[in-house]
Amino acid sequence: MITVRREVRPAWPVRLPRPGMDGLVRRRGGVLERLLHVDGEPVRVQVAQPERSLVLFGAAAARGDLAEEAIERMRFATGVDDDLRPFHEAFRSDPLIGASVRARPHLRVPRRPEPFEVLCWAICEQLIEYRRAVEIERGIVRRLGRSCADSGLRDLPSAASLAAVAPAELERLGLSAGRSLALRRAAGEVACGRVDLRSADHEAGWRRLRAIAGIGQWTVDVLALHGQGRNDRLPAGDLAYLKFAGPLLHGHPRARATEDEVRELFAPYGRWAGLAGAHALGAPVAQGSLRATAPVTGPSAPLRRPRAPLPGGTRSSRPSPRRRAA
Repeated sequence: MITVRREVRPAWPVRLPRPGMDGLVRRRGGVLERLLHVDGEPVRVQVAQPERSLVLFGAAAARGDLAEEAIERMRFATGVDDDLRPFHEAFRSDPLIGASVRARPHLRVPRRPEPFEVLCWAICEQLIEYRRAVEIERGIVRRLGRSCADSGLRDLPSAASLAAVAPAELERLGLSAGRSLALRRAAGEVACGRVDLRSADHEAGWRRLRAIAGIGQWTVDVLALHGQGRNDRLPAGDLAYLKFAGPLLHGHPRARATEDEVRELFAPYGRWAGLAGAHALGAPVAQGSLRATAPVTGPSAPLRRPRAPLPGGTRSSRPSPRRRAA
C-alpha cells in the first residue's frame, strides 16, 4: 500500500464541508475520510484543515498514481484550488447577495468527488422528501455499494454494477419504478462510455442524459453544478429557488416564481450563477442534499424583504401582481 500526502494552501478562504447523511463520508477528530475508486481500484482518502490557510490531503492505494488521482478529486470536492476573488470583487456590493458575499467569503457550492455519484443521488432526490431520499441512498450504499474491510468505509456501486441491478431491487429500496429505470439507464450510459462525465464536453453528456425518460433539466443542472464544477449552471426548477424568487418578484410572501423567472433573476451573475444561488439561499457548506437549501432567517440572511432591488441595482420591470391578474 502506497500513501501519498499533500499540503495545500487554499487559493481563497475555505472551510471543509460537513459529512452528508448518505454514509459515504466519515468525520473523526476533525478529519474527513472516505473511500473512492479510481479505475476500479479502492483508495482511502483523508482530508483535514489544521489551520485556516492549510488543508492536508492523504490517500492510500495500491499505486501512487491512484492515490494522486483520488487527492485531485478531493481537492475538486473541497474547492481548495478555486480562486473566488473575481466573484467577490464583482458582487460584494450586490443588492441581492452582497451581504452574504461579505459575511461568508468561504462559502462554496457543495461538490462531490465523483460526478456519477451526483447523477445517481440527483435521480434519487427528484420530487420526494429529502429524508426519504437519504434512506434510499443509504440503502444503495449499504446493500449494493463497495466496502473496505479494514476501515469499514463504503463507496457507491460502480456504474456497471448499478446498471445490472434488477429494477425490482431498486424498488425494494424505495425508489419508484420510473426512477429505478432512469437510474439503471443512466448508469448503463456511463458504464459503456456513451456518457463520459469527466469529459471536457459536458454538453454532449447532458444531451444523452436528457434523452433518458425521467431525467430532466433539474437533474442535469445538479450534475453540472455539484459534480462537474460548472458554477454557471443553476438548478432553477428547484422548489427552494421558486419559493425564494416568488416574493422577490411578485411582492407576495407565498408567491412562487416560474423556472424561467428564476433563470432571468440570476442571469446577471453569468458564469457565477450557481454560486450566487448558494449565497442567495444562505446555503451551508455541506455535502448533504443536492437540492437547494431553504433561505436562512438569521442575521446573515442576504435578503429580508420581498421587494429588494435586483442584481445590478435595478428593480423588476414586471407589472405588480394586481396588474398581472387584470
